[in-house]
Amino acid sequence: AEIEAVRQTLPELPDEKKERFIREFGMSPYEGGVLVSEKSKAEYFEAVAKQVDDSKLVVNWVLGELSGALNKAGQSFVESAISVDALVELLKLISDGTLSGRMAKDVFAEMFESGAPAAQIVEKKGLKQISNTDEIEGFIQEILTVNADKVEEYRSGKDRLFGFFVGQVMKKTQGKANPEVVNALLRAQLDK
Repeated sequence: AEIEAVRQTLPELPDEKKERFIREFGMSPYEGGVLVSEKSKAEYFEAVAKQVDDSKLVVNWVLGELSGALNKAGQSFVESAISVDALVELLKLISDGTLSGRMAKDVFAEMFESGAPAAQIVEKKGLKQISNTDEIEGFIQEILTVNADKVEEYRSGKDRLFGFFVGQVMKKTQGKANPEVVNALLRAQLDK
């Protein structure tokens, strides 16, 4: 009884936390192990994951971008220039389609450097992703018209040219077009 009473007062141990992370957030055992390797990292991850619906996105950013930036700066999660709320704000901008993954990395770098909030950086630099289908279709039509010869080549079997068209649309929009929307609309236009 005494041993059980002591067991009840113990905090969650790393192995238990790892198993819970794997179960609750659908991560791999490796990811779980890395997250629980430092108490502050596990706590940071969990605080972000409670506020962002896409746990895979959270795992990728905490273990990838944030861990990399902290290691490079010689900082720990406790000293992180990016607060839990700041990362949550950035990840929500990715989830709602405001930022692409590439844009988010640029915003993150500036957040880490300056401490400015994600939304402020996005507004200041005009980084909102274009997801409006009418606007993207306009760019696509322009690219297809200018490259009519390549359209014919594509339609006669040169499927590899699809990447060229995607690249041209992304170049025209300065990388701001939502790549998923571009791919879907472009494929519909080219396969007519």
